[in-house]
Formats: sequence, structure tokens, C-alpha cells
Amino acid sequence: MKIAIGCDEAAYRLKVEIMKHLDDIGVEYDDFGADEGDVVLYPDVAEAVATAVAEGKYERAILTCGTGIGMCITANKVPGVRAAVCHDLFSTERSRKSNDAQIMCLGERVIGVELAKSLIDVWFQCDFAGGGSAPKVARINEIDAKYHK
Repeated sequence: MKIAIGCDEAAYRLKVEIMKHLDDIGVEYDDFGADEGDVVLYPDVAEAVATAVAEGKYERAILTCGTGIGMCITANKVPGVRAAVCHDLFSTERSRKSNDAQIMCLGERVIGVELAKSLIDVWFQCDFAGGGSAPKVARINEIDAKYHK
């Protein structure tokens, strides 16, 4: 699997550590920035990454900013994308198994590097479970389509 990754200047250090971890676990990625010293508007990075996911260029992505919240809000504006803030193991697992989220959002100012690595490992181990969640995700997709014509 090849994923997209992006950050703003508030989470550049976390992104670098995540990329090292992805290298260690054998996950390929394309870096959408920001680069060291860049000052960017996180919505621009989130939109670029989420659009690439929505277009099917990447199955999944990781976005980082100060809290993960702004990236998540922006990514969810792109039709067909389900992004989730992932700051604990249970929510991270459920974002995949119950919600079929394609984008995980992490906050450098909220979690440490080792927790981020653990969350990423869990996130990659989990797939959408379907079952009772399938009609809920289908309904999310219907609402998405209704407002994104």
C-alpha cells in the first residue's frame, strides 16, 4: 500500500518521525509537504491529500497539524473522504473497523511520537469490518453525495 502524508509547520517534526516509522514498517508514501521551514495554510495541504485519496490515487493518508482537528475538518470537506482524529488506540481502531476512514489525523501538540507510531500500527492492521456498521457508512456516503453534487 502506498499512502499520502502531509503536515503544516506545527507538525513538521511529527511528520518526519512518522515517515521514518513508515520506512521501518515498509509502507510507501508520497509527501505532500510542508517542508522544513515552510509556513503553509493547513487547509491547502489537507485538500491536496484528501483530493488525491478521493480520486483513488491513494487508499489511505496521514495528516498532521498542531491538534489534528483542522486537518480533519478540511479533509472531510472533500467528497468521498472520511477522515478521523486519532489520538487513542480504541478510536483509531474504530475509525477503520466501524467508519472505514481513509485518512487519519494526528496532532503533534497532543500526542507524542511513540504513541503516534502505535496508532499508525493499529490503523494499518485494521480494515473495515462491515457488519452492523455497513449501513451506517452507506448512509454517511448518501449524505456526502447529497451535499456534494
